[in-house]
Amino acid sequence: MYLSRAMTGISSLCTSISRQRKSSLISQVLLASRPRRTVTSTAIPPQNELNSPFRVAVIGSGPAGFYTTYRLMSKVHGARVDMYEALPVPFGLVRFGVAPDHPEVKNCREKFEQVAGSPHFTFVGNVSVGDQPGHPEAGRVPLGSFLRHYHAVVFAYGSSKDKTLGIPGESSLKGIYSAREFVGWYNGLPEHADLAPDLTQGDEAVIIGQGNVALDVARMLLEDVDVLRKSDITAHALETLSKSTIKRVHVVGRRGPMQAAFTIKEVRELMKLPSVSFHPVDESLVPSDIKTLPRAPKRLMEILLKYSNQPSSSRSKSWSLDFCLSPKSFLPDPSSASQLGSTEFERTSLSDPFSPNAYALGTNSHITVPSSIAFRSIGYKSTPLGEFADIGVPFDERRGVISNDGHGRVWHEERTQDAARTYGHFPGLYCAGWVKRGPTGVIASTMEDAFNTADAIVEDLKGRLPFLNRHGDKEKGVAGWEGVRAETGLDKKARVVRWEDWLKIDAAERERGKGEGKEREKFTRTADMLAVLG
Repeated sequence: MYLSRAMTGISSLCTSISRQRKSSLISQVLLASRPRRTVTSTAIPPQNELNSPFRVAVIGSGPAGFYTTYRLMSKVHGARVDMYEALPVPFGLVRFGVAPDHPEVKNCREKFEQVAGSPHFTFVGNVSVGDQPGHPEAGRVPLGSFLRHYHAVVFAYGSSKDKTLGIPGESSLKGIYSAREFVGWYNGLPEHADLAPDLTQGDEAVIIGQGNVALDVARMLLEDVDVLRKSDITAHALETLSKSTIKRVHVVGRRGPMQAAFTIKEVRELMKLPSVSFHPVDESLVPSDIKTLPRAPKRLMEILLKYSNQPSSSRSKSWSLDFCLSPKSFLPDPSSASQLGSTEFERTSLSDPFSPNAYALGTNSHITVPSSIAFRSIGYKSTPLGEFADIGVPFDERRGVISNDGHGRVWHEERTQDAARTYGHFPGLYCAGWVKRGPTGVIASTMEDAFNTADAIVEDLKGRLPFLNRHGDKEKGVAGWEGVRAETGLDKKARVVRWEDWLKIDAAERERGKGEGKEREKFTRTADMLAVLG
């Protein structure tokens, strides 16, 4: 793997090894990959030391993957990056997570397309790494194959699961969805194409959570459908939203406005929706002298107070920010034991209402909010690849992140002779984005995080730290995608999508959208995407 003399042991490590042998094999790998001393003062190791151009596999084609690639290719002359994506289409959350009425947020695609235009970049779509769930049509490559054919691997595959509330009724009643599923559904994510949320069972909806995703969901429920028709929202979502009977939306949080996670832009958009009114907030939760607050919370409080004090109108729809309520159970509709009818909450009090770090305390006072449909929006969660355990990559299940040093270097867990646990950098393995720091922030913060990871790789190159296959095969070097393809025969087992193939899918979607006056009409099935390619 790392050195030619370690190939046999690593081959076993990356397939099926016993627990008893794993620790000693990993130690051999770390020893074998230690750099040879050199007196050269060159900042980046010369190509002959790596024995081939610096080759990197990036797993995931969302913002984290593309920004890491951009930074790395701009700082390491001649670096070759192969980007692997389980779907036939790139861009991750830019395509499937950004709200359709926020097209300006998707402008980062232009930068990503510039990266993809480099002759040193290869897109490998419709290829799943290891046992990534939710992509039955994709070809599969074992993680061990990447470790044998690259100098470095960057995990940037994001968060594919969502956190649950763990309260009664959550898994048994109809009408309860995760915000992640709903967002994926209206944005055309194949995994959720068949979600089919029923928006006709009543007129009140509850969204649990007060982040920007929660406000996106609220806006989709309240927005005039005709406004959405020119966006890239899917046709099936438009049809469902056009039949919606939802008139009242509660966006609920355990804490108060000073602790809420939503940002000014998102809340202002909801406030300005025509034909939608806002229910006043509890002003006791707002500091009496907001002029003394820092700029961001000050502006946020000003918006909440401004729209709270506007006279109510006869607008057909309304929404509210319901603070200091903790969900306790989902209750069935009296007329249907299997259908959600209402949500029970416990009122909370805050340790300090005006501190951004205040915590919520239960009061044993409960209320019930009518809700024919409910969405939980309490955060996304990354999951480990199945082979992580075999090669000793530690994954923090509680936080849902790959354990790393904060700069994207994947930690490696070891035991000393006295059984004490220690951590070191796993040579050549890095992470970026949500799987590195958790599902927080916006695209700009993901960019900064990705740059941080790329800079760590550059720093390790300059410092001549160990990488995968550092000295490689003296004749063949490190082959990257060509090596993976030859080893697995993947292109004979599945339809591998290259960048030029994606451009054909892109053109077909744009053509489909012309007839509807839209930028594009997305394919929502992987099979339909691949059918474009013949």
